[in-house]
Amino acid sequence: MSSQTYSISDLARELDITTRAIRFYEEQGLLSPERRGQERIYSPRDKVSLKLILRGKRIGFSLAECRELIELYDPTSGNQKQLHSMLAKIAERREQLEQQLLDIEQMKLELDTAEERCIQALEQTIKGEEIVQ
Repeated sequence: MSSQTYSISDLARELDITTRAIRFYEEQGLLSPERRGQERIYSPRDKVSLKLILRGKRIGFSLAECRELIELYDPTSGNQKQLHSMLAKIAERREQLEQQLLDIEQMKLELDTAEERCIQALEQTIKGEEIVQ
């Protein structure tokens, strides 16, 4: 791993996020930059953690799940534990999405049925008005 460091604005610019978001992740204990006076100095590990958080958010992981993955980060072992855990979380998320798709399809059918009944009821009331007139 390189010894390069990053300022908060470097990371924000490079990863296209706000400095406020970075500070939030720091407050949540997901990042731990060094301090030089008031200045935060981020390590390559912090950058990797931040990338993992952002990727996790995009695929629907909670911050707790991101934290678990970050805690497993160990480049000396090739990150095998982290990768296995990530694969398990991906499979779990995929299963949740499949269930949501089924739920959405069921809801669409129910909406179609409700719509059809409303249209029929409306037609009946219109016919009833025509007979009265």
